[in-house]
Amino acid sequence: MPHVRRALLLVAHGSRRAASNEEVRRVAARLHATGAFDHVVAAFLELAEPDIPTGIEHCLTAGVDEVLVYPYFLSAGRHVSEDIPRAVAAKQAEHPDARITLAPHLGAAEGIGEAVLRHARQVLEEP
Repeated sequence: MPHVRRALLLVAHGSRRAASNEEVRRVAARLHATGAFDHVVAAFLELAEPDIPTGIEHCLTAGVDEVLVYPYFLSAGRHVSEDIPRAVAAKQAEHPDARITLAPHLGAAEGIGEAVLRHARQVLEEP
């Protein structure tokens, strides 16, 4: 059975502050280093590049079979519930044969509360 090549598109809001955008790119690089996905790209809703359509296109031209668009957002505001799905749907319409999946946002992930508690404990234990 052939290996299904998968890409993860980590979508953040984007910031005028370059260091904030670089932080997201570093997270994407760490995720890529795990080997869990064949291709990992950071993309941004606004204020930074690449935007979501460009990020999806980058994944598809890298030769992946499936793109998982992952909103790196803690709550389901307008961007998560409207803007990101709209951008994904438009790109899916351009590439009807591609498998582009929109994941629930980070804040909806099972275990997010435990991760917050774990991090809070680490902060309190640091010298």
